[in-house]
Amino acid sequence: MQCGVDEAGRGPAMGPLVVGTVYVDSDQHLREIGVKDSKKLTPKARERLYDEITSSADHWATVVISAEEIDEQRKNISLNDIEMNMFAEAAKKWSVDRIFVDCPDINESSFSNRLSILLGNRAEVIAKHKADDTYPVVSAASIIAKVTRDRMMSDIQEEFEVNIGSGYPSDHYTMDFIRDWIAKNGKAPPHVRTSWEPVREMLSQRKNTTLDDW
Repeated sequence: MQCGVDEAGRGPAMGPLVVGTVYVDSDQHLREIGVKDSKKLTPKARERLYDEITSSADHWATVVISAEEIDEQRKNISLNDIEMNMFAEAAKKWSVDRIFVDCPDINESSFSNRLSILLGNRAEVIAKHKADDTYPVVSAASIIAKVTRDRMMSDIQEEFEVNIGSGYPSDHYTMDFIRDWIAKNGKAPPHVRTSWEPVREMLSQRKNTTLDDW
């Protein structure tokens, strides 16, 4: 058996980081249903493929870490290490011979070796850049991760009852929401990664503004 592992939500300033994993004996069915990198699919296509993958794969799973947990862990380890630990957790749920991973590290070989050691050298680890474009089982994992995160972001939006956007720093809805919340409350809203530089800058500006007013 083989498994594919990929993440959604590495870069956002808001929301969880989600790792998806899909286990199959053969990727033939995944090829037939047309899986591809989740970023190249419409939301509707992702939802359809999510249903097909979860109903046909031998196994599938997600590993989720909240924004608050990311901030806490980043006090001691890098984001790459956080992600590697999540990959290891996802890839060891069932026994496999080969593990295909979308590599977040610039050094594919180093990442493969370190992940293999974390897994106890129990399977061949193949970590490649753009693996979600190359290996169908990683494409499937990327879809599982992306749909899971999108659904969680939808729940978070319902919690605030305003448009919070996608969570990415490039999304003005997200950044406007965070900025307005900090201006009103003096702290970042829940589900926001305060260790992210744009958020740290907003918090610093708010603190300085308050001191100037004083």
